[in-house]
Amino acid sequence: MIPRFSPPPQSHKQASRLASRSILFRQSRYTYLAITVVLLYLLVQGDSPLSFFPHRAHRQSTSVHYNNVNWSRYAYFQYATSTAYLCNSVMIFEALNRLGSKADRILMYPAQWDTQIESQSDRDSQLLVKARDWYNVRLVPVNIPVSHDKDAQDNQHEESFVKFAAWNTARYERVLYLASDTTILKPVDELFLLPSTPVAMMREHWILPIKKALTSRLILLQPSDDEFQRLSTSLRPDIRQNGDNVTQILNRFYEDTAMILPHQAYGLLSSEFRIDDHRNYIGNTYDLWDPEKAVREASLVHFIDEPFPKPWVMWHHLLLAEKHPQCKEEDCRNKDVWMSLYDDFRKRRKNICALLSAPAPDWPPRNKTGKALV
Repeated sequence: MIPRFSPPPQSHKQASRLASRSILFRQSRYTYLAITVVLLYLLVQGDSPLSFFPHRAHRQSTSVHYNNVNWSRYAYFQYATSTAYLCNSVMIFEALNRLGSKADRILMYPAQWDTQIESQSDRDSQLLVKARDWYNVRLVPVNIPVSHDKDAQDNQHEESFVKFAAWNTARYERVLYLASDTTILKPVDELFLLPSTPVAMMREHWILPIKKALTSRLILLQPSDDEFQRLSTSLRPDIRQNGDNVTQILNRFYEDTAMILPHQAYGLLSSEFRIDDHRNYIGNTYDLWDPEKAVREASLVHFIDEPFPKPWVMWHHLLLAEKHPQCKEEDCRNKDVWMSLYDDFRKRRKNICALLSAPAPDWPPRNKTGKALV
């Protein structure tokens, strides 16, 4: 009878060593399997640096590769018709310069102004020169249209039609107009790289759902001689409807065709910090309003805040006491953010333009007979 082979008995130490090796082998196998699954997932997603297969189309990354963009094809557009609005535009250009914006910059201004600084009080010329020399702005003198409509509210209302001249900049593929009473918190160059469309604007979210309308506070446009002529023609007295303003005309032209931009990123209003109902801004009924988060996520803040005047005009102490954001229990974040936005604007205005705030208007406002209007 052939004896069966029996391995020699193992010591306790040897058995423990073999068991440990078996466990390590299983752990390593699971680790390799997990790594393989992760790598395959990244390759399928296509936005990982591991997507090195030459036959695979790389999915567009969320980051903008600025170095690969010909920025001379794009421009920011501003126009100014008074010292106050010229200062606002220079503040816009300062912010773009400070934040590293790479697109060109255009400023249109009344042809009767010039860049010859005649005295220390010649603020318009000083600001034009500063825009040109400090912030690389291309200055374009234009003839400002004069209103013959006796019912026009003021010159600024009529002069706002100068923004139609943004369509008359055919050397550029895209032009971005921003209302000059805006604070830029973050770079917005990414807007130039959106998919091609004749016009991109935001909704007036604060009047939804009662009315669906576009706001002209931000206009991303493709310059076009045909569109410029069409817009200019709309200003003719025999065509203009009921004294339409710029926003009304643009709504007639683009309300149903404009690309809609998100207002949470580009349309935060200063008045948002004084109201209680934020559903229109947030876009739903379940997320909570957080003023600090709103500012962190916003690229632009627009000063629309009636009955408060524009930020370069001081507040009447009675108006401030009556209408400023209220603290809720011990939460004063709305008030703090709101105050800081105005303080920041006024400090930058003083530092950049050497201009102080205009005196506060009366509050409550009164008519010619002295009767309070509110």
